Amino acid sequence: MKKNTKQIKGDRDIQLFIGSLLRWGVLLSMAVVIFGGIVYLYRHGQTTIDYSQFKGEPSLTTKFVDIIEGVFAFKGRAIIQLGIILLIATPIARVLTSAIGFIAEKDYLYVTITLVVLAIIMFSMLGGFGG
Repeated sequence: MKKNTKQIKGDRDIQLFIGSLLRWGVLLSMAVVIFGGIVYLYRHGQTTIDYSQFKGEPSLTTKFVDIIEGVFAFKGRAIIQLGIILLIATPIARVLTSAIGFIAEKDYLYVTITLVVLAIIMFSMLGGFGG
């Protein structure tokens, strides 16, 4: 079956958009993490570490709402965590964009495959069955 030029142009536009989405998502997350690191070092860079007692690792926030509150409170760790969340969200946004592109092309086999991949990603992230 032959594709018409309009469909080929649409495929190319979707591919270019997905490439830009991945590129800008990674760059944005990198910028947020670097900014958070600068804020963290500005606030905590002069503190001296007492190695005579082991205090363990600092606790990280696990609730998204707490991370956002920490970002607005200008806490470096929370800003770094937001950058990591953006990095994780980038490929998820890519899968969603691919699904939307396949829906626009009316390619329902690939829509199904893409939605199964998205369901696997979401289940593994939200399922809590990690090691």
